Order: sequence, then structure tokens, then C-alpha cells
Amino acid sequence: MIDFSLEPEFEAKLEWIRTFVRESVEPLDAMFDYNPNTSYDITNEKATMVVKQLQQQVREQGLWAPHLDPELGGQGFGQAKLCYINEILGRSNWAPRIFGAQAPDSGNSEILARFGTEEQKQSYLKPLLDGDIISCYSMTEPDGGSDPSTFVTRAVQDGNHWVINGEKWFASNARYAAFLIVPVVTHPDAERHEKMTMFLIPAGTPGVKIERNVGTWGESPEESSHAFVSYTDVRIPASAILGEPGQGFKVAQSRLGGGRIHHAMRTVGLCQKALEMACERAVSRKAKDGKIADLGVVQDQIGGYWSKLQQFRLLVLHTAWLYDQGAARAREAYIQTAACKVATAETAKEIIWGCAHIHGSLGASNEMRFGQMISSAFRMAIVDGPTEIHQATLGRQILRTAAPSPGRYPTDHVPPLLEAAIAKYGDLRKN
Repeated sequence: MIDFSLEPEFEAKLEWIRTFVRESVEPLDAMFDYNPNTSYDITNEKATMVVKQLQQQVREQGLWAPHLDPELGGQGFGQAKLCYINEILGRSNWAPRIFGAQAPDSGNSEILARFGTEEQKQSYLKPLLDGDIISCYSMTEPDGGSDPSTFVTRAVQDGNHWVINGEKWFASNARYAAFLIVPVVTHPDAERHEKMTMFLIPAGTPGVKIERNVGTWGESPEESSHAFVSYTDVRIPASAILGEPGQGFKVAQSRLGGGRIHHAMRTVGLCQKALEMACERAVSRKAKDGKIADLGVVQDQIGGYWSKLQQFRLLVLHTAWLYDQGAARAREAYIQTAACKVATAETAKEIIWGCAHIHGSLGASNEMRFGQMISSAFRMAIVDGPTEIHQATLGRQILRTAAPSPGRYPTDHVPPLLEAAIAKYGDLRKN
């Protein structure tokens, strides 16, 4: 039975999170102009000191790193409960870091936990989970994007070492990272999903160079942290491999599925925040004969946004519930994750844009958060693979479950169905 009800103890935790995020975390968004990257800037000592204090409060509540299993320092909440947590965290740019659940560190911690050596876990996983360092996932390439089959960055084995040459694009938080996780082609003649190996490369390794940091909409060059990185004769030991040689695709998939559903969870919260802002504006802003909330067009918009958000939220909750059922429902969860990825971008784009519009010129100004929110919605269509690819994947998976009609006409062709119905019940159409 599908049951999204929550025990009172967990409801109390959610209420604490709501109050804590609203009163203690969201002020950081206002202070740093809601920029999506400043929360990763560990060089800001004043901000880091406040972050550490807030993180300690989260730990004291038993809510630190909620996405991880208990043996890794997390809470083992499961994906459905994570939905409820993440939709609150999604309201604030800083909240994921305060709770030890920010991307790409959350996914990178999962990779290290599953595939890292004991030395790698001690050197990188522990400080990452403690919130002391930031990491980078350096996957996308400037020519082929995020499709692993097009990667050209290569690693060649040289004795007990590997030598890496190539370029990566849009490497998240590379400028702040203590290490980079990098998928590289090591077996070019192997099958499509066995060409790649995942490497852990410490920051400062000779040959790793940030060519430039690339800002997203609304960011200044000084604030941007998505890097164009070159790897020139980067020599690293074989012990830097995460998992097995040639199994980089498998390692990558272990983080991307969870990452997509977590992005969707937080987008629910972001859209809910935008909708609340629009509702407040609608009942506050004057129109000719009252408030704009009295206008039928605004009522129609608000009702439509609310309905779309609830549909999206239920899709995400159900997908998370499928993950919690284990291997028996893993295939369904995988298919629905693609649906979540598509809906994440579409829902965010429609709701946030519309809610900004309800604010008029104020919504277009930097005195409201909509600029960064819309930028975030746009990025959701690109991160972890373009939405169009996931939509095609979803359609392909659904079509695999379909069977061709047994004869010349479709199964629901009315004439033979009518004939069969008459044979079963007689002709009930006669008086």
C-alpha cells in the first residue's frame, strides 16, 4: 500500500526544519543576493563561521546529511522522507549546505562511500561529511556535453600510474574544491558503457588548470564557480581510481539517479516559495477596483500553478516511494526518475516565471529573488543530462512495455469488440 503519512516524531522534525530555515538560514540568501554559488565559498571566513554554527544546530537535531545511511554519518531516512525534508531545503540556496546535503558534494560522498578505498574515505569522505571541504564533479566536456559516449578526455596507463589529457566544462565548484571526481576514457575500444574509468584527483595536482570560471545568468565573473578545466599530462597513481577500471559509467549512475530525484525534491520547495510570494503579492497589490487577487485572470493563474505543483509533488513523492521499495521496484523508479527530470524543468519554468510576472516590474528587479530562481529553473533543464534526452528515454522505456496488436486492427477496434460483447451478453441494445 502506498502511504505518505508520517509519524508525529518526524512531523516534529519537519516543523523544526521549517522554522530553522525560515528564521536562521534564509537571511543568508538576502545577504548574498540569492547567488547560487556563494554558499560554497569556503574562503569567506565570516560566512563559514556562521555556517559552522548553524550546521552544529542541525547535527544536534539529528538531521545532518539526511541522504546518507547511518553508517556513513547520515540518518537513513529513505527517499520518501527526504522529499519532505528537501522541499523545505529547496526554499533556500544555503539550506542544503547547512544540512550537509548540497550538490555535487552529496553525490560525490555517495561515490566515495560505495567505491572509495579506506585511504580515500579517510582523506576525503570524512572531511566532506564533516562539512570541512568542498568537492567538484568534473564530467561534462566542451564538445560532447554530458554524453559519456562522446567523451574524448583520455587516460593512458604508464606502469603504476595513469596520465590524463583533455578538457572538462562546467565543473561545479572547482575553484573551491579539495578534490575533483573525473570520468575519463581509458578503454576506447570497449563497449559503450565500459570505456570510462572514474578518477579522484586532488586539487593542486600538476597539470590541472582552471582555464576560466564561467558564470550563469545573474552572476559576476568573481562569483562564478563553474569551471572550464584543462588536464595536461596529469599523472596520478592507480590508487586514485574509484571502483574498477572501465566501470566509470556504473560509478556515475550510482550518483546521478539520486541526484535527479533530489533536484526534483528541492524544486518542489523552490516553486512553493515562488507561489507563496505570488499569493502574498496578489492580495496586497492594488488594482482598479480592489486587489489584483480579485481579477479572474490572476485567480486562474494561481489555481493553475497550484494544481501543476501538486501533480509534480505527487510524482516526486511516488518516485521516492518506489526507491524505498528496493530492488523489486527499481525499474519503475528508474523510469519515473526520467519523468521527474522532465517535470522538474517544465514545472519550475512555468511557475516561477508566472509568479515573477504577477509582481510586475518589482518581479523583474534585483530586489526580488526571481532572477536567480528563473536561472535555477533553466539550469534544471540541463544538469544531469538535457531534459529532451530524458523525455526520449522515458518514451523509449514506456514503448518497450507495449505489445503490437495481434491482427490487422488495433485491440480496441470497436467492431470485433461489439461482436464479442453481443456473444457474451446478447444484444442489449434492442428494446
